[in-house]
Amino acid sequence: MPDRHPTGDLFVCDVFDASPKDDLGSMEHPIFSLSTRPDRRILSYEHNGNTVEVTPSVRGRATIHDKDILIYCISQLMAALNAGREISRTLQLRAHDLLVATNRDTSGDSYARLREAFERLAGTRITTNIPTAETETTSGFGLIESWKIVRRSQGGRMVSVTVTLSEWLFRAVVSKSVLTLSRDYFRLRKPLERRIYELVRKHCGRQPEWRVSVATLHKKSGSAAPLRVFRAALRKMIQAAHLPEYHMEEEPGDLIRFSRAEQVVEISGAPVLGPETLGMAREMMPGADVYALEAEWRSWWAETGRKRLVSPDHAFLGWLKARAARG
Repeated sequence: MPDRHPTGDLFVCDVFDASPKDDLGSMEHPIFSLSTRPDRRILSYEHNGNTVEVTPSVRGRATIHDKDILIYCISQLMAALNAGREISRTLQLRAHDLLVATNRDTSGDSYARLREAFERLAGTRITTNIPTAETETTSGFGLIESWKIVRRSQGGRMVSVTVTLSEWLFRAVVSKSVLTLSRDYFRLRKPLERRIYELVRKHCGRQPEWRVSVATLHKKSGSAAPLRVFRAALRKMIQAAHLPEYHMEEEPGDLIRFSRAEQVVEISGAPVLGPETLGMAREMMPGADVYALEAEWRSWWAETGRKRLVSPDHAFLGWLKARAARG
């Protein structure tokens, strides 16, 4: 899709801390519907001991596009948390800001669709043992606990709305169990493209590339399409090459390989960092991909003359601090 708001909105950028954030739990496991029609099926999913059951309301299961609301909320909360401000599960949002930040148009129909999204999010019930903040409990909850329109315009559109997130999702924010997404995520039109990007962003954060079988990807995506139809859709994605930040290619053995679009090649003699340093980097830049930052630093080190470092760990953290100060 086109970037509908290329000039941005200063208030949104301020609140957004310049980057959208997503929680790890819903990135890893299929919770949201990929259907463009009301999906009233109960989804049951199990993988490596994690179980999820998603029960829709009469309006259908919350969709991957409805998730934009949660990403917006998580991003606001993380911006406040990183700024040292108090946060709570209840947020008051300006509907216009939400539409602009998630690359939606601001016509009257968009406000109506936004209301429908709130209703699906509140009506969809989750029962899961997926831990957040290292707390594993089997519980049932809505994706959002409640919502209400606080103020309307003279024409009846929602101007501001109050949203209360589930305790499960709020714990993910407090524990900083989130990852930064590309802003181009909101330009992906097809639900499957969004879901595949989430999975790749989650798994490539720990390694330079990710190989996965089509069957496993089919299961983790939550797609209801037959495997052969799903495989054909993946081939169309490879041809379109719309996936932000990542290359996607098919390999023998019914495998799909994902790699970073700006993957840094292995640099011989590059300094090695300790795991505790990467842990400190995560604290300095919550939600950032520390492995990508490490690769970027090594590339910078090589390009600036391969200077001998007394302490690579201190040098990396100093570079990271300077990078963060530049924004």
